[in-house]
Amino acid sequence: MPRSAPRRRAERPPSRRARMAAGARTRAERVASSRLPVAVWVVIVLAGAAALGTCVADVGLPWVCGAGSVAIATAYSWALAARTGGRPVVVGLLALVLGVLVVVSDDDRLRTGAAVLTCVVAAVLAVMVTVPAVRYAQAVREVVVAIAVAAIGAFAVVGFEPVVTIARFEYVTLGLALLGAFAVVFRLGAGLHGLGRRGVLTVLIGTAVLALTLAYAELLRRYGTPGLVGSLLDGVAWSRENLGAFPRPLETVLGVPALAWGTHMRARRRQGWWVCAFGVAATTPVANALVNPSISLEETALSVAYGVVVGLVIGLVVIRLDLAFTGSAGRRGRRAEEANALRPEPARTRSLL
Repeated sequence: MPRSAPRRRAERPPSRRARMAAGARTRAERVASSRLPVAVWVVIVLAGAAALGTCVADVGLPWVCGAGSVAIATAYSWALAARTGGRPVVVGLLALVLGVLVVVSDDDRLRTGAAVLTCVVAAVLAVMVTVPAVRYAQAVREVVVAIAVAAIGAFAVVGFEPVVTIARFEYVTLGLALLGAFAVVFRLGAGLHGLGRRGVLTVLIGTAVLALTLAYAELLRRYGTPGLVGSLLDGVAWSRENLGAFPRPLETVLGVPALAWGTHMRARRRQGWWVCAFGVAATTPVANALVNPSISLEETALSVAYGVVVGLVIGLVVIRLDLAFTGSAGRRGRRAEEANALRPEPARTRSLL
């Protein structure tokens, strides 16, 4: 006699707890993919900026400065973790707890450390929120977005009321921001083997410009001849007297051109991320610009604006030279090249990794 087919064991329906857990995960994923987190983030940043604005105008309560700085530091930490593929909830809660402890303890060393970390996070986030720019006008937009993010971070930095030596604070924040930016770009740019010859040359040139700018400024400050130092200081004094400010050299010569050229290159090649990493040479000076109490807010704003304008002009020249050597000749050729510059990247509010 033929053997009967084995009976299939009836599958047990999922338990009520499992159904509730699955429903909760679905709701969480739906909320995470909506615009609600971005809207909440914008509200927190605007509220923190408004609180810090009252402190700058000397019309707010004493605790408002600390609250505004904690809000901005928490929101920026959450955004940087979300943008770089980290754990935004964990990072945001950690930043919130540490920020509250810093404000409550009112210790100068803790306040200074919080200011350093906030400056670094703001500088790196300002570069990471940029998106590829097919045309130069879009590159200008991305530079403005990065500078605006870093400028809001500058108010949060000074809101912690750090006790610092200006030069040391600037060097430390710049060094940490460079390390952070290159650590993220190493993953975004497919490691060192994704550089290529042009990428290696670009990184070497950027490093040389950074080193020469910093070394020249330091050597001039310490060992420069009185005549040379005097003539340069006369030029700075003339600019401050007649134009209201003098642009920061590192932001103007390296940071802003790197942001403009890097975002333009990212629309075509992933090596553009390595160029964008040098954009922290612009966002870091902006994020720590308010630490120096001897410079007024108006002069600081003018200095940043002049650096952006001159840096964008340098960036335009660099982009034109790049297109002249690698792109098509003529206006029609440039339009065809722009139409084919479609290297995809996630949206500004999505994770890069």
